Amino acid sequence: MERKQFELGDIVQMKKQHPCGTNEMEIIRMGMDIRIKCVGCKHSVLIPRAKFEKNMKKVLRSAAERQQKEGEEGPSAAE
Repeated sequence: MERKQFELGDIVQMKKQHPCGTNEMEIIRMGMDIRIKCVGCKHSVLIPRAKFEKNMKKVLRSAAERQQKEGEEGPSAAE
């Protein structure tokens, strides 16, 4: 089975919802454990990498994609 690809700053969809009602999480720390922050209520949780990979469904928005959008919007907004 292929390993899931994700990186720091990605917004990912999890299999189970957070108690606040959203299942979107932002990756804010990576290592042996991964810290994710709920997009809805901003609560952060530290979980083992294996458990994270098992419970992650897909990457909704990658960090590189968001930086590229911000780069395009930045100069035009300043003019």
